Amino acid sequence: MTTIWERLADHRAAQGETRMESLFQADPSRAEEFSTSADGLLLDWSKTMIDAGARDLLLELAAGAGVEARREAMFSGAKINETEGRAVLHTALRNLSASVQVDGQDVIGGVRATHDRMAAFARDLREGRFAGQGGRITDVVNIGIGGSDLGPYMAVLAMAPYHDGPRCHFVSNVDGADIHDKLKGLDPATTLVIVASKTFTTIETMTNAATARDWMAGSVTDPAAQFVALSSALDRTADFGIDPSRVFGFEDWVGGRYSVWGPIGLSLMLAIGPERFDEFLAGGAAMDAHFRSAPLAENLPVLLALVGIWHHQICGYPTRAVLPYDNRLLRLPAYLQQLEMESNGKRVAMDGSDLTLPSGPVVWGEPGTNGQHAFYQLIHQGTTPVPCEFILAARGHEDALDHHHILLAANCLAQSEALMRGRSLDEARALMAAKGLEGAELERQARHRVFPGNRPSTTLLIERLTPFALGQIVALYEHRVFVEGVILGINSFDQWGVELGKELALKVEPLLKGEDAVGHDASTRELARRFRLLRG
Repeated sequence: MTTIWERLADHRAAQGETRMESLFQADPSRAEEFSTSADGLLLDWSKTMIDAGARDLLLELAAGAGVEARREAMFSGAKINETEGRAVLHTALRNLSASVQVDGQDVIGGVRATHDRMAAFARDLREGRFAGQGGRITDVVNIGIGGSDLGPYMAVLAMAPYHDGPRCHFVSNVDGADIHDKLKGLDPATTLVIVASKTFTTIETMTNAATARDWMAGSVTDPAAQFVALSSALDRTADFGIDPSRVFGFEDWVGGRYSVWGPIGLSLMLAIGPERFDEFLAGGAAMDAHFRSAPLAENLPVLLALVGIWHHQICGYPTRAVLPYDNRLLRLPAYLQQLEMESNGKRVAMDGSDLTLPSGPVVWGEPGTNGQHAFYQLIHQGTTPVPCEFILAARGHEDALDHHHILLAANCLAQSEALMRGRSLDEARALMAAKGLEGAELERQARHRVFPGNRPSTTLLIERLTPFALGQIVALYEHRVFVEGVILGINSFDQWGVELGKELALKVEPLLKGEDAVGHDASTRELARRFRLLRG
């Protein structure tokens, strides 16, 4: 019997050299039919080679993979993270009125209590009741890595128009240059340091936290009084000197890369205030409600996932570019890079068998229009198509600079059109002829100006980048990753791939200090020797 995957591959092969433009010509309503809306978000996926037949097969694939049942299991608190024996309930952090059972207990009460404590602390700090030794807190330094950095850093940058609290800075890298540059110019007496580590053992984070404490100790009498911990390890936070009233914990059913909705998002709450933070949560909850209730054929996360499956597993395109035409979404590609590649960059299925299909793609990107002057050359004329995901707001926040925004939007839409249409050799010849070229030189120059086109893209259109809209976008991509993982049969909620290198680093460190160390390969030993020589 032919499998659904084989039928999809056959359908793609049968399309041959068909061009996207012909799909629009054959179906005048294609732009409308292949666009889907929910709560003010519009996803246009018409500029792909997914036709009605491919769409139906992809929906059959999703249904057959059990997406709906798995979705309900996640929302209901089942332990779908099977390799770690955990529920997956980051959704509970943004729906404080729900009732969710884990091991027979309703967890929402604890979530709500932590949220309320965060909000009270944020109000105290923002209104000056919680202060540093030098007075009102002016700066917040968030120390974390991975999900404890990428999510809040992305969100704080995105929400810049709503900042009315302290300035926020983010330290993640164990490279001393990171914390040196971030602390430079700050006043320890008016700085709050947030240490974000669930276990309070993450080596990069704790190394930076100790450095920050030493920096503060040179200026204030009680450095720990200006530290907050986002952690569940109360014994370790106490050893560090942080008062329990300034420790905000979260459960093991919240994965790091899904944690911006709770205590890990404290820096965002401090920057924009509890009320606007709640709007961010509401946007995520609205997307949850849509994802949980909408039919597969009208479901934004499902459709975005199916577009991704089509491009990577069926068409064989190895990467995906996320291109937000909003400079404040500067860190969104990096955030989604972790979300998607750490979640779905696996090699075995849930049952431990080898995957027979490629797992997740490489995800990368930059904001427009910067990317146009960096890597769009490859996107337009390179030999390997790169599916592009454009994100655009209809309105910016700077009304006096609206002409900038119109130009930005024009570039976004023009790029998606150019990727689809391209430029034929005949069109390039005409262009060169208009410049006065002829003969062999015309032909030579024309070939360099051919754009193959037929390159796929989607466009996510929002009204304005508000806290609510940001919540929608983040939750949309979270659920997209979940659906892709279900279809591929993998666990999107563990990350064993980050472990081995960290373990070996502890063994390499003595080698760099000149101590005897066994078990290393010849290349690593020689690199360590040369490293020591260069250090003198």
